[in-house]
Amino acid sequence: MSHTPHPRRHWPTLLLVLALLAPGQSVVRAQEHPLEGTWIANLELSDDPDLAVETAIKAAGGKVERRWFGKAERGRYRGGPAEHELYDRLSYDNTLRIALDEPEVWMGYEDGFERVFHTDGRSQSVGASQHYEEGEQDFSLAAWEGEVLAVEGRPRDGGFTLETYTLEEGGQRLRVELEIRPRSFGATIRMVRIYNRQ
Repeated sequence: MSHTPHPRRHWPTLLLVLALLAPGQSVVRAQEHPLEGTWIANLELSDDPDLAVETAIKAAGGKVERRWFGKAERGRYRGGPAEHELYDRLSYDNTLRIALDEPEVWMGYEDGFERVFHTDGRSQSVGASQHYEEGEQDFSLAAWEGEVLAVEGRPRDGGFTLETYTLEEGGQRLRVELEIRPRSFGATIRMVRIYNRQ
């Protein structure tokens, strides 16, 4: 004759679960995703974004301004119209923070710029302290390709970004491959950015 446990024996466990899920209570996640954390750009291992922009300008048949004595300040192509901000953040910001609460992904950059998007097919607008109250907004969507996070961004200017985020060196290094195509450009900007875990 088999013994069936009495339902009341499970009440303490059930009450604990219900208490954790009660409104106003925060539940701590058991384990952080390896992609999460604060990442600092390794400028020695990363492509120079200025050179990547110049390569695209030349590929589109444009000319690059001559540099006096062969030197130019870093970040010479940063800035411009507000609708290009996402391109600048991806190319030039040295700090990247990532948090995941599947299917939601949050990425934070410098100066309070942030992105929120999802890996389940939903698109979500980029938000940066209500910078985009007027006009169109940036949006992004993502999908997992194995352990690689692939992100497609649609900045406000009508261009696009393709981004892949891959962990290396046992999770202590992040490789970000970028394809950036502002609408006003005649060629795609390609670069790799390498980040070290802080």
